Amino acid sequence: MNSSTRSAGVYANGNDNKKFKGDRPPCSPSRVLHLRKIPSDVTEAEVISLGLPFGKVTNLLMLKGKSQAFLEMASEEAAVTMVNYYTPVTPHLRSQPVFIQYSNHRELKTDNLPNQARAQAALQAVSAVQSGSLALPGAPANEGTVLPGQSPVLRIIIENLFYPVTLEVLHQIFSKFGTVLKIITFTKNNQFQALLQYADPLNAHYAKMALDGQNIYNACCTLRIDVSKLTSLNVKYNNDKSRDFTRLDLPTGDGQPSLEPPMAFGAPGIISSPYAGAAGFAPAIGFPQATGLSVPAGLGPGALGPLALTSSAVTGRMAIPGAGGVPGNSVLLVTNLNPDLITPHGLFILFGVYGDVHRVKIMFNKKENALVQMADANQAQLAMNHLSGQRLYGKVLRATLSKHQAVQLPREGQEDQGLTKDFSNSPLHRFKKPGSKNFQNIFPPSATLHLSNIPPSVTVDDLKNLFTEAGCSVKAFKFFQKDRKMALIQLGSVEEAIQALIELHNHDLGENHHLRVSFSKSTI
Repeated sequence: MNSSTRSAGVYANGNDNKKFKGDRPPCSPSRVLHLRKIPSDVTEAEVISLGLPFGKVTNLLMLKGKSQAFLEMASEEAAVTMVNYYTPVTPHLRSQPVFIQYSNHRELKTDNLPNQARAQAALQAVSAVQSGSLALPGAPANEGTVLPGQSPVLRIIIENLFYPVTLEVLHQIFSKFGTVLKIITFTKNNQFQALLQYADPLNAHYAKMALDGQNIYNACCTLRIDVSKLTSLNVKYNNDKSRDFTRLDLPTGDGQPSLEPPMAFGAPGIISSPYAGAAGFAPAIGFPQATGLSVPAGLGPGALGPLALTSSAVTGRMAIPGAGGVPGNSVLLVTNLNPDLITPHGLFILFGVYGDVHRVKIMFNKKENALVQMADANQAQLAMNHLSGQRLYGKVLRATLSKHQAVQLPREGQEDQGLTKDFSNSPLHRFKKPGSKNFQNIFPPSATLHLSNIPPSVTVDDLKNLFTEAGCSVKAFKFFQKDRKMALIQLGSVEEAIQALIELHNHDLGENHHLRVSFSKSTI
C-alpha cells in the first residue's frame, strides 16, 4: 500500500473527526480544509464554490457517506482568509449550514482513489473559467472574458440618497455575487461612495453587470458602479464606515462603537423602505435576466431577492445584543459634546438640518451627553449618519440610537435649568410639508453653506461681516446669478460651518427676512 493510498485511507477512516470532540485544540492552519455537515445532494462544483472567492482550489475529496469533504487551496494564506471569513459568517450549501476547520493534513493525495473523476472534472472546469479560457456565461459577446488582471474592487456611487445606505446594506446586496472581503464608505464631492473588494474579479464583473443603474429602494438610491483602478483595499478600522471581513481583530478607530458580531443578519426579507411613512417605497432592484447569468437562487426578475435584511439592518443598526440601541427608534444619544457651549437650541438647529427635532434633553448630571428626539426613525438615521464624527466646538460629536423611545419632559417644579426643551411646535421645522424641496437638499456637513431668504438691501459685505463677527474666516462668497435671495459662502473649515449654521440660521436680517442656512453640495 503506497503512501498516497495510506494517506487517503486516513480520511476514509474518518480520523479527522477526532478533533471535533471539543477537547482538542483546533489544528494549526493548513491549506487543506475539512468541511462537515454538507448536504448529501450537493455537487462538487458547489463545494468548490465556497473556496473560489479566496483563491485557487487545487484539490477536492468528497465523502458523501459522512457528509464531509476536504478542500485543498493553492496556498495556506488563501485557506486562512477563507476560515477567517467563514468563522463569523457560517456558509450555507443548499440552505444548510456547513462547518469549516483546518485539517490535520498538509496536502490532499487523491490520485488512486475511486470516484475522483467528477471532482477532477469540476476542478478543471472551474480553473478554465478562472484562467479566462471560457467565455463568461451572460457576458455580452464583445466582452468575451474578464480581462486578465481586471480588478476585484468596485467603485460604487449612490445617487438620490433619499434613505441612508449603510455598509451592512451594501454587504447584503453585493454578497449575492460572491464573497465580499472589504468595504470602505466615504463622502466625496458630496456624494456617498463606497469601494468594495471581492475575492475574485469574476464576482466584481458579475455584480457590475447585474447591479449598475439599479435602485436599492423604489425611485431612489441608484447604484452607479465602475471597476476601480485599485486592486486591493487597505482597511485600518472595522466600524460603520469601513470593514475588513477577513480581519475581525482590527480596532474600531477613534472611539466608534464596534459592530460585533460582524454580520448578524436575521430572517430573510426583501429590502423594503426603512421608513414606514413613505407609502409605495417598495423594493426595486430588478435583475435583467441575462441569458445564462446564474442569478443566485431565489432572485426573480424585479426584486433583489430575499435579501435577508432584518429591519435593524435596514435602519443601519446591527442587532447587537446588549448594545442598547433600539432599531427603528427616533431618539438619538449624542455624546462627547462641549458642555460649556452646547445648548438645547443649538442641537435643535443642527439636527434640524436632517429632520424635524421634537425634543432635546441635555443630561443634568453629565452635560456632555444629550438625547435628541426626531420626528421618525429615518430622520434619526440620517442625522446619525451625517453628524456622527463631525467636530463641534472643538470636540468630535458621536451619535447613536438611544435605548429610550422618547424624551420625557421634566415634571412641574422639577429642577432642570432649562436643559430639556420641547420643539414639537417650532416654526423652524424644515420638513413639515410632505414632498418639501428640503428633502432633496440634504447634504453632509461641508465648509460651504447655502444661504437663502436674503432681502434685497443686504450686501456681500453685510453677510461677510455677519459671519466674521460670528468668529468665522470667510474664504469665498457669491450670490446666485438668477436669484439674489440666495448665496454660497465658503468658510475656513467644516467645523466653522457647523457652528455658523447653529448660530446664524434664522438670524433676523431685517425687513421681516430671517436668514436660512443649510450645507451646500457645491463649492465656490
